[in-house]
Amino acid sequence: MIRLLPAPLHRAGLRFAHALRKQWWRLRQPLLLGCRVLAFDGQGRVLLIRHSYGSGRWMLPGGGIARGEQPLAAACRELLEETGCTLDDPRLFAVADEPLSGTVNRVHLVTGTASGPLSPDGREVIEAAFFGEAALPANLSPALAAGLPGWLTAAKAARPCPRAED
Repeated sequence: MIRLLPAPLHRAGLRFAHALRKQWWRLRQPLLLGCRVLAFDGQGRVLLIRHSYGSGRWMLPGGGIARGEQPLAAACRELLEETGCTLDDPRLFAVADEPLSGTVNRVHLVTGTASGPLSPDGREVIEAAFFGEAALPANLSPALAAGLPGWLTAAKAARPCPRAED
């Protein structure tokens, strides 16, 4: 059904829904459960995306965790939905409570290796790319710019070491 809408109309609907959702959070102040994915390619670069709604800044893939859904499953689902990539060997490496639109977002940070071609849908996600630590884009979200250096270190420590050839 969603694919029947032209992409520009779909993006406008996402922006409107996001604005309503933020108002609802301010009013109800629920504890939100979310995930962020630090997905790396074979060269050790991290995957960042830009949404069609919100600030338009680069951020990590991720989203909400559904009722009864496990954080690793949510991270794999979100990465696939947003980028077309699968997450190999997903690992939870941290949980952080962050303020978000008048409430608290309990973010589960998951890492793994992205596989498959990048194919953002052009509706929710308008751009996706891998970046080296020394070549991160200037327009990161402020929260990501503050947290990313420590998260990259923690994510790399949580990932399996490459096996030496026998």
